[in-house]
Amino acid sequence: MNYAVVQTGGKQYKVGKGTILEVDNLNKDSQELISFDKVLLYVNEGKVNIGLPFINNVKVLAKVEGNFKSKKITVAKFRAKSRYRRLAGFRRTYTKVVVEDIKEEKPSAAEDKKKKV
Repeated sequence: MNYAVVQTGGKQYKVGKGTILEVDNLNKDSQELISFDKVLLYVNEGKVNIGLPFINNVKVLAKVEGNFKSKKITVAKFRAKSRYRRLAGFRRTYTKVVVEDIKEEKPSAAEDKKKKV
C-alpha cells in the first residue's frame, strides 16, 4: 500500500488513492484536476521517503468534486449591565477533493549528480 502526507492550507493530510478530503477553499471549479506538490512523506511498498521539508519528485494528483460551506457558527458578544449584545454568524468554505493518483517521477541524471556531490 502506498500513501503520502501532503500539506495544503497550513494543514497536513494522509492520503492514498481514492481518499476523499475536505480541505480549505482552493477556488477551483468542479471536475478540475489539481496537484499537491508539498509532499512531506511518501511510503511505497514499505519503503519510506521523508522530505526535508518536501519531496521534490512526488506529486499527488486529485480531482475537485465541488465547494461547500460548513454548518453555521454563531458568535455572540455580551457585556453585562450595559445593554450591549451582538450576534454574528460564520460559515467556512471547503473544497471536496478526491485523490486519483500519487506520481513518483524518477530524478534526472543531473539531479543525481548534485546529490552525490
